[in-house]
Amino acid sequence: MIQKIGVIGAGQMGSGIAHVCALNGFDVSLMDVNPEALKKARDVIRHNLERQASKGKISEADVAVALGRIQTSTEYRSFADCDLVIEAATENEDVKREIFRNLVPNLKEDALIATNTSSISITRLAATTDRPERFIGMHFMNPVPVMQLVEIIRGIATNEETYVAVRDLAHKLGKTSAVAEDFPAFIVNRILLPMINEAIYTLYEGVGSVEAIDTAMKLGANHPMGPLELADFIGLDTCLSIMNVLYDGLADSKYRPCPLLVKYVEAGWLGRKVGRGFYDYSKETPVPTR
Repeated sequence: MIQKIGVIGAGQMGSGIAHVCALNGFDVSLMDVNPEALKKARDVIRHNLERQASKGKISEADVAVALGRIQTSTEYRSFADCDLVIEAATENEDVKREIFRNLVPNLKEDALIATNTSSISITRLAATTDRPERFIGMHFMNPVPVMQLVEIIRGIATNEETYVAVRDLAHKLGKTSAVAEDFPAFIVNRILLPMINEAIYTLYEGVGSVEAIDTAMKLGANHPMGPLELADFIGLDTCLSIMNVLYDGLADSKYRPCPLLVKYVEAGWLGRKVGRGFYDYSKETPVPTR
């Protein structure tokens, strides 16, 4: 039975996962090698919980109780008594492999491991651990406290008990699960990222401006956010990583990352998180950068 949950990575995804786990009654150990990231994560979680309270979705008492359930640490040994550890680090396979190598010696024998990867092979990541049968993909959507979906992805070795435990956990967190097979980028990003990449090709080829492309998709396809605005929100480095996983994993030219996406990432224009991507976020109203 899952009672205490570890989360690796105190960025946007990790802090969001810690938030929903704590709010739904689970003790959480949030770990990051960067103490500043942990401090920022606590501030973000507090702010988001207070915002939920201000809208009447939770009570003020819930805010204090949830924050009290979250412990932070820079050490892997903080996961010694966790029943499940969810890895939510950057979308880089080498980084994730190194994390799992450091994590495994600090886990109890029956602990489960989940990865929040949005595209990388669960089977391959599981093989870097001592427990591939207790390893699974649990892909939360961003922002975690708001989005309803969790993709659950079994690796080739994942056993039924692990799947059932994680599916039930997603339900207890108030999420709806969609089960995906272990193919590159799973369901959501297999469909979403090529659309975003095509929008960037549309910009690259001069078919439309940033503003025209986003307006067209918002008003013509009823999307809540235009594809270039969404790319900035996701992070252009993450978009490029997922497109590379699709291109390498499926060997189909339709998944070739747009050269303009590559150029933006090389420039460090990674989107909203750095203040500049397809839009410049330095002023109150974002302005297209081309």
